[in-house]
Amino acid sequence: MNRVILGVDPGLTRCGVAIVNSGAGRKVSLIYVNTLKSSPETELSERLFEIANGVEALILEYKPTVIAIERVFSQANLRSVMGVAQISGVVMYLARKHGVSVQMHTPSEVKAAVTGSGRAQKPQIGLAITKILGLTETPKPADSADAIAIGICNAWKGMPTGNEVGKSRTSAQEAWLAAERVAGRKPKG
Repeated sequence: MNRVILGVDPGLTRCGVAIVNSGAGRKVSLIYVNTLKSSPETELSERLFEIANGVEALILEYKPTVIAIERVFSQANLRSVMGVAQISGVVMYLARKHGVSVQMHTPSEVKAAVTGSGRAQKPQIGLAITKILGLTETPKPADSADAIAIGICNAWKGMPTGNEVGKSRTSAQEAWLAAERVAGRKPKG
């Protein structure tokens, strides 16, 4: 059964959004990706309104069956974490308003889903989603790539990976491991 997933990497200045179609097995395809932006010089309520309008337009156009949001995690920068929390709240409100379920994913859960390691860095995540989706280049900025990864994580949540059933690693996991070796780091996993 196909599911349409709206992946959201919440942020007040840059909010990554991606529409991912989840098919049979582990088949996923990218339908749409973008980074919604608001200016730090603009009043807070206006910024929330701008991002909300962009997210709501996606809900109305693509009619996702689920909205996957990266869970707020503790950061040293309180201002940044507040923006993430505010946008997460706006997205959850819109999901409820339009009758769409919401699922939250931690950053390490998202990284592990697409790369095989919960400690992967942004370049490895970009390489993994590029390979998973068969893209010619990694979507930019990183907020867009992260939103795609969140959507893929949601599509694959609860599905066994090749490693869990004793098979070889996925091509995305192999790509991440190769990138780690090229960077001179010894990958764990």
